[in-house]
Formats: sequence, structure tokens, C-alpha cells
Amino acid sequence: MRDGPATCYLDGALMALEAARISPLDRGFLFGDGVYELVPCYAGAPFRLEAHLRRLRHSLAATRIPDPLDGDGWARVLDQVCEANGGGDQALYIQVTRGCPPKRTHEFPARSEPTVFVMSSRLPPAGSYADGVTATTREDPRWSRCDIKATALLPNVLLRQEAVDEGAHEAILHRDGELTEGAASTVFLVRDGKLATPELHSGLLPGVTREVVLELAAEHGLPYRTRPITLAELYHADEVWLSSSTKEVIPVVELDGTPVGGGTPGPAYRAMRDWFAQLRRQIARGRQP
Repeated sequence: MRDGPATCYLDGALMALEAARISPLDRGFLFGDGVYELVPCYAGAPFRLEAHLRRLRHSLAATRIPDPLDGDGWARVLDQVCEANGGGDQALYIQVTRGCPPKRTHEFPARSEPTVFVMSSRLPPAGSYADGVTATTREDPRWSRCDIKATALLPNVLLRQEAVDEGAHEAILHRDGELTEGAASTVFLVRDGKLATPELHSGLLPGVTREVVLELAAEHGLPYRTRPITLAELYHADEVWLSSSTKEVIPVVELDGTPVGGGTPGPAYRAMRDWFAQLRRQIARGRQP
């Protein structure tokens, strides 16, 4: 990705990011009435694009926002933004809102075209979090439809800030003692050489990187299960990981002030890190799975 002014896409046109303008009547601004997606690009190519677009279409359908582009259209726009920003490794942020009707009303407007915005940012260099991060635990106060990647993220923002205020990287959430996810991540644990992560339901976001981690575990023979996980299990895990589209997989070495396992990244994490790095090398050679 090149240095200098970034280029974004807004409603059909490429432009300098600082030149982009959206009306204050846009329902994304007024209500958080929109959805988003984040697609990593490795070596200039969107990673797991179909999985990200499938999740975007799910969010649009669940919120009854018309999909403004077909699959080929989204691919073209993302390629244009990636190329305009110099290719290489990037994170492409997509946001679609219900648009900009002439007045503010809670009900859906009779006529309104969705607002479509795509921008690029740098991906953290591979291995940025290999030494591990700290995390806190919090009761999950969010709504029951976290499977929708909605832009109304105030609870997540507050939870993440509480973690930061305590000197931690992430807040790991639970409902009535059952693990859900991080404020902006999926959570995994390793116990006795076996990987586990919560099974999907409407209270969890179906992470694309989560899918990749489970595929790599299956491919390389790391036993895993998706199942309910209690907070007590999390505290007694040998390893705890977080995953997201921009940070891939990172180890948690301290949880609520107590070391996880030996307080350093564990052997299962180191293996997963190497498998992910191998996958990235394959993509760089033009062999994206």
C-alpha cells in the first residue's frame, strides 16, 4: 500500500478520502442504520472474498437494505480501491447504509438509495501480535442479533474502551457465564491439546477468520470442537486466542490480570501462526484457496 492521500469509493465514484462527503440526513449517521464488512487483501487480492460477501449479503437481508451491487460489482469496486491505494496488503472497509431520505423518521423511508462507501487502510504487519496481548472479561450487554455486522457499535466501543482503560487489548464477553466473543474478535481456547470455540448462533458474528482457523486445524490434524464454553473453562485454558480479519490470530497471555498457561504464546498457537503464514505465502504466489 502506497503512502500519501488515500483513495475511497463513494456512491459510484473513486475520490480522495478527504474529499468524500455524506449528508447529515444519512440514516447511517442518524440511526446507525447500516451494515459493514471488512475484507483483508493480501498481495493485492481480496482474501476469502466470497465468504465476506456472503456475510455482507446476510447483514443486508437481515436489515432489509437492498444490496446495491452484485457479486461481480463488489469485486470490481474492491479491486479498484485496492489498486488505487497501491495494492499489497490492505484492509478494505465496506459500509452500506439505508441512504439519505428527505426527513428523519424511524420507519423505513418510502424511497431512498443505499449509500455505499469503501475505504482502505494498512493491515498490521504479519506477526505484530505474536508475543501476545492481555484481555479482560465482561458481561455481554449487546442485543441478540450480533450475527448482523451492523454499524451501530456503541456497546462494542464502550467494552473495548473499558479494556483499554485497564491496560488490556480486548474485552472477552460472556452471557450468564457462557462465552460469546470479543468486543471485536472471535475467541478460541486450547485445553489438553484440543481447540474449542463457541458454536454459532444469532448472538455471535460468524467470523471469516474463524472459518479459516477451523479449516487449518482440520487440515493439519489439530482436534477441535465448536460448542458452548463456560467462563470457568476460559480461566483454566492452556491457551486463549483471538481472531479477526485484520489481525488474523493472536494469543492472549494474560486474562483479568492472571497469566494464561505459562504466560507466553503456547505451542498450538505457534503452529497455527505458522499455518496461517504458509497460507499467506501461497496467496502471494497466486494460489489463493
